[in-house]
Amino acid sequence: MTEEHRVPGENLVRKIKEIIREGNVRRITIRNEDGKELIEVPLSIGVVGTLMLPAWAAIGAIAALVTNCSIVVEREEPEGETNSAPVPADGEDGR
Repeated sequence: MTEEHRVPGENLVRKIKEIIREGNVRRITIRNEDGKELIEVPLSIGVVGTLMLPAWAAIGAIAALVTNCSIVVEREEPEGETNSAPVPADGEDGR
């Protein structure tokens, strides 16, 4: 599942921290106004704090350089959720 957020550069770091706090984020991609990918940060459970310092530095530098950007967030699907209802096998009518 992916979602996209458009934010001004000065709000970039704040918005990314907010997204990470929401949880179940697999990957964050930052794109400029033209849609060009500037950075992609893969995330996994427990990869925060010191391991994120280089990524935070890069994100801060990007925020200083861009006026507007898009944050593309790839989230993990919650377990048990599917996009379609189960279809009964041939001959079954659900009774």
